[in-house]
This record gives sequence, C-alpha cells and structure tokens, in this order.
Amino acid sequence: MLSLALRTLRARWTAFAGAFTALALGVALLTVMGLALASSLDAPARGPERFAAAPVVVRAGDTLRVETPYGDRTMTPAHPRALPAATVAKLRRLGAVVVDRSYRVHAEGGPGELTGHPWSTAAFAPYELAAGRAPRADDEVVVSGDWARPGERVRTDRGTVRVVGAVAGRGFEHAVFHTDARAAALSPPVRQLVVDADPAAVREAVRDVAGVRVLTGGDRRYADADAGPERDRAALTAVNALFGTAGGVSAFVSVFVVASTFALAVDRRRREFGLLRAAGATPGQVGRMVCGEALLVGVLGSAAGCALGGYAAPRLTAWVVDVELAPGWFTVGDAAWPYHAAFWTGLLVALCGAVAASWRAGRTSPLRALREASADGRAMTPGRWLWGGGLLLTAVVTLAAALLGDPGDLLHRKTYVSRPMLLIGAAALLAPLVVRPLTRLLTWLPARLPGAVGTLTRENAAARVRRTAAVAAPVLVTVALTGSLLGATATLGRAGAAETRELTTAAFVVTAGGDGAFGPRTLERLRAVPGARVSASAPSAVYVLEEGGALVRSEARAAEPGALAATARLPLAAGGLGGLDDDSIVVNEEWERHTVGQRVRVWLGDGTGRTLRIAAVMTTGTGNNGVYVTPANAPGARVDRVDVALAGGADPRAVAAGLERAVRPVGGRVLTGDRWRAATAPGSERTTRYGFLLVLGIALLYAAIALVNTVVMATADRVREFAALRLAGATRWQVLRLVGAEALAVVAVGAVLGVAVAALDLAGMWAALTLQSAPAPLALPWRALAAVTAVCAVLATASAVASAAVVLRRPVPGPAAARE
Repeated sequence: MLSLALRTLRARWTAFAGAFTALALGVALLTVMGLALASSLDAPARGPERFAAAPVVVRAGDTLRVETPYGDRTMTPAHPRALPAATVAKLRRLGAVVVDRSYRVHAEGGPGELTGHPWSTAAFAPYELAAGRAPRADDEVVVSGDWARPGERVRTDRGTVRVVGAVAGRGFEHAVFHTDARAAALSPPVRQLVVDADPAAVREAVRDVAGVRVLTGGDRRYADADAGPERDRAALTAVNALFGTAGGVSAFVSVFVVASTFALAVDRRRREFGLLRAAGATPGQVGRMVCGEALLVGVLGSAAGCALGGYAAPRLTAWVVDVELAPGWFTVGDAAWPYHAAFWTGLLVALCGAVAASWRAGRTSPLRALREASADGRAMTPGRWLWGGGLLLTAVVTLAAALLGDPGDLLHRKTYVSRPMLLIGAAALLAPLVVRPLTRLLTWLPARLPGAVGTLTRENAAARVRRTAAVAAPVLVTVALTGSLLGATATLGRAGAAETRELTTAAFVVTAGGDGAFGPRTLERLRAVPGARVSASAPSAVYVLEEGGALVRSEARAAEPGALAATARLPLAAGGLGGLDDDSIVVNEEWERHTVGQRVRVWLGDGTGRTLRIAAVMTTGTGNNGVYVTPANAPGARVDRVDVALAGGADPRAVAAGLERAVRPVGGRVLTGDRWRAATAPGSERTTRYGFLLVLGIALLYAAIALVNTVVMATADRVREFAALRLAGATRWQVLRLVGAEALAVVAVGAVLGVAVAALDLAGMWAALTLQSAPAPLALPWRALAAVTAVCAVLATASAVASAAVVLRRPVPGPAAARE
C-alpha cells in the first residue's frame, strides 16, 4: 500500500499540492503564534538603561503589598508617594543630588510614546549631544533620535517648544529633555533621584522611610520607567493575551481548513476507490493507502510549515514592537516546544481528516465505479451529525449558563473572540442540511434568465452538496469571524457611548492641557465664572481583595458629591449620592461586596488602607462604571476634568466665554457636553486597530488562501464533467461562464451562512448587555462584511475560472476517456 500511495502522489500531485499548501501554511501559522506565546512567558534579563552610569539611585516606595492567607499580593499604586522633603535634604548633605522626573509628552509629528525628563539626568544613560546644545529656557528642548532637528519648532501638549539639540537614540525610549526648572514645573513630585555618595551612607539616611529603595549595580534597572518585575509581568501579560487570542483564532482557522481540505481531497476520489474495490482491494487496504498518503503529505507539509513559521516569527514580533503592541525588549526566544506542537498538530489533523474520509471511502461499493452521475448521495454522515450537533448544543448550553450565571463574562474579549468558533464549527458541519435549499433560493432568479448557464449553475451547486459545502466553508469562516469580532466591538462601543450619554448631563466639559491637570488657581477661576455650577473630578484607583486572595484594581474618580450630582446621572441600582462622604464609597455590582451600608476594606490610590462604607451601588453596565470617592480618598490625584452645569437662567454663550477665559492661560479646552461625549466615545484607537489586524487579519488572510486552494482543487477535479459539456456542444467561453457563476453562487451560500452565524453570536451579546442594564442595538459591520464577501467572490471566481481555463486547454476526449 505504501508503494501504491507513492505512485498515487506522483499521479495526482495537483490534488495533493492543495492539501500540502493548506497544511504548510496552517502549521506555519501555529508555529509563529506558538513562538510568540513562548516568548511572552518569561521576561528577558535586562540591565540598567537610563541609569547605567548613575552611582546610586534612590526611589520612593511604589509597590502596594497586601498580605493574604495565600501569600502577598502586590500592585503598583496609581499615585506612588513622593520622597519626603526632609529625606531629600538629608541626601543633599551626603553628596550631589540630581532629581529625576518622567512625564508623557505628545508632539505633532513625533513618535507615539514620548517621555520627558530634566536635562541633568541625560548624563546617566549616558546620552551625548550629537548636534546643537543643551536647553537653557523653558521653551527649549533636546530630543532623542532624528524625528526633529535643531532649529525646528514643535507643537506639544506641554506647549510649543524649540528644538535646540539632539542626542542619538538608545533604543529603549523616545526622550524629550527640558530644563530642570521646566521639568519640575511639569512634574512636581520627587519620586526618584540620583545621589553621588557612598551607598551604605545613603541606606542609613533613608532607613526610617518606609518603602524607599536604594538601587546600585544591576538593581538600577528598576529605576527605568518600563522596568521592574511587576511592569515586565504586566507587559508580558498584555502580550500573552494578545498572542493567545490571535493564536486561538489562528489555530481554529488552520485546523478547520486543514481537516476540511484533506477530507475534500479524499472525498473527491470516490470513483477511484470504487475501482480499487472492484479490482479486489479490501476496505482496510484502501484505508491504509489513504493514511499512507496523508502521512507522507503530513510529514512534508508540517516540516515545511515549521521552517516557514521559524522564518516569519521574528518578523511578526518586530512588527508588533514597531506598532507598540509589545515593549521594545520583546523578542522571539529559542523555545523548541512550539515547533513540536505545530508539527504534531498539523500531522494529527491531516491524518484525522484523511482517516474520517477514508473510512467512508473503504466502504465504497464497487458498483459505484460504474456510475456516471456525480451527484452526492447522503451528504450528512453520522460524524457530521455527532460533531455538528455537539458543537451547536455546547454553544447553546454555555450561552444559557453564562446568561443565567455571569452575563458580564460574555462581554470580555477572550469570551467574545472564542465563542463564535463553536457556532462556526457547527454551521460548517451541518451546512449540507441547508446547502441545497439555500442554493436553490439564491439562484432562483438566475435560473429563470435566458440561456442554460443559470439553470446549470443552480443544479450543479445543489446536486454536489459536499463540494458546495467544502468550497463555502472558507467563506463561512471569513464572513462569520469578521461579523462576530468587529460586530462585538461595535456593539460594545454603542453600549459604552450610550452609557456615557446617560452618565454625563453637563452642559460643558473642560479638559486640561499642558501637564494634564488643573491647578488650584485655574479651579478658582472656573468656579468664579457667573452662571456655572462646577464639578471638578480627578482620576484615581481603588484596590480591593476579592475571591479569597485576588487583589483587584478598580478605576475611580474623585469628586465632591454635591457638585457631582448636578452634572452626572450615575446608573444607581441601590443607595444614592447623598450618602457619599469621606468615610464611604460608591461601587458597582461587579464587586464581591456590593450591599449598601456594608463596610469594605480597600486600598487607595497611594496605597493607604481604609475601611469604607458602601454608600451606593451602580449597575455593572459594560464594565466601565468604576467607583466614586471623595477627594479625601484620592491622595495624589490631580483634577483633569471639570463638568459644568448651567445655573438657572444662565446664558450658555456667556458661560462658555467665561470658561474659555479661565483656562486659556493653561491651554485647557472647553467642549459642549455633546461634543465631549462624541470625542470620548469608544473608537478605533491605533493600538486597537493593530491588535485586531493581528487577531483577525492573519486568520482571514489564511482563510482567503484556503478558499483559493479549495476552489482550485474542486475545479481541477471536474475534467470529465467539462469534457461532457464540450461534447454536448458548449463552447469554452460558456463553460468558463458556468464555472464563474457557480463560484459566485457558492460564495453567496457561504456569506449567508456566515452572516447568520455572526447574527446569532451577537444576539447572545445583546442579551448579556440587556441583563447588565446597558442595552444597545446590534451592530453588524455591513461594510466590512460586504468587503470581505466581495474579496471572497473575486478570489473564488478568478481561481475557478483560471483553473478551468487550464483544464479546457486539453483536447476534448470522450467522457469515458477523460482523466479525473
């Protein structure tokens, strides 16, 4: 049987080339994602970067540590405490002290992540001037890299500045250096400094200050902005989640395509197997031959896929770093298990797809070799009923359990990315049930047009149910994934926008510019505007222990309760804002403890522990409602937004003019409530777009290649059919028109099934949002669906017509003589 399998591979190399291509690309995809995931498990050892030449670095405590029965839980607080002024003075008596400050800067035409520092810290990297001079005035800066040249003026959110010097980039950050005085004004707290003194003396000087660390040697890496075990773990967690999601989608698509491709390759050889049975081959011999073929193709295809994946993985991770989806130090490691996992997965899937089809092929009746009709008999096999029904039942049961137990889980990214796969798998396996009636419905009008092409298109697609379902499968996957994932984000975006509209009732919203916060004088000017009722709020965070030992961070806003009630309409499920004071907190229903009057132990934004009374409880909504506290429970938080309501009879234009005058000196912006809600509505940020490109784009690209591959395989198998049409009088052009029309019909079948799957999936999300008190209309991405369907139609039609044109170049033999 092995020698026969080798001869079959040589004779039918075109059919096996399609299976080889699908397998190699699928294994390559698995290898790339596996290598990326393996690299996200452990952070590489890194040395000091910004402070490689610093003698001693003193850093204020920036770790919240909470003891639990299961060990300590740590997090970085939202507002780390500054070094006490007395401690800084004591260190100055030991030696020269240079205060370090870091703050975000956004510049027109500059890199996406710019970090500001005082110029005196540049020597500790060390940065050296490559051009120009050091900054001397508040509006002068030195930049790293070549994105701006000395002499240019650059608009930033910290004001318009003039570039007076440039230093060579060092790879770990994009830096902007201000004068020390300007940096102190932009970032007043002193949380880190460099001291030129004996380390032992420095440790003695800070011994009584809780949490302060003295960093020397390799420990100086913890002074870098993106360093430290917790920051590295957080960065790796984000990368791991990104590649885990992308890998899950890619694995599903690749396994689905490889299995269906091998099954199609075997299924189209039913006549050959019938002839082998008629010649005396037993079912076991036929099955062993097919498994031998699959083994040979599987080994070669998986090996080629591993090599291709090893080549592509570093390039993908470099792109991920370039678009800032991963930290700059993220690289592909040398793990071996992704190669093993991808190779054996590809081989196993190929064998499973071939074995399932060969089991049917081995039981092909010898009489079938004498049949000339190519119409399918029973399209639904017991395996399709079992697996398709099982996946559909699993999807329904898990959806019902989530809706009854935890509807909010359906709104998490990992859930709404993985759930469509159950429905897609079920739809693909059960597709033969609806292919025939759906095909007849979609081709009803073309079949009534003059000529035979419409009628033949309808009958061919309806009669060859298995072939139609196999070719429609990649279209189904492409359309369903596009509709489900993009539709889920759009639906959540609509729900979030609706929440924002309901939450904020302010007539005007004033946002901070410059350093991103309003100072006391600016707030006094805003409160003095006639006719304005001002509610200033600051971003913060609250930490709480839940589920026995998990330290959970909740985003918080700090505001005065009376002013907040005038400009906001919180979605309260219990209690009221009137009960909020310095001894209480407003939480949401996601909290483990969310009963009004109950006391809960929390840690504030600077790490201070407090036990607060629950004054009110908000509905969960889309999960972004957060918590509310008074300013007394948000130490270190700075006001970045001021909501303004109009007093009775106040003129909106006069109030707006007064607000603009009040914030003009600090570069603040005054927006109407509607404009602010539109500007802050969930949208497609740059990193979000690139993340979806990684998660969805790679899988869809592979599905598109699989569509072309499947169409070519199915078309190349129709030699006898085309010969019969030519002998019946059809011209070459008529046959090509027929092939193109059939391809369009099959794409339409796959698109309709894909839209149906996406709609069913989004219906579950709509139900979850309704239960979470955040109802929103379904948002099917019709433009994206139309675009991917059009691409599928072009690819399927072009590949089918091109493959048929190659077949039709051969002389026209008799049907019996035509080679399959």
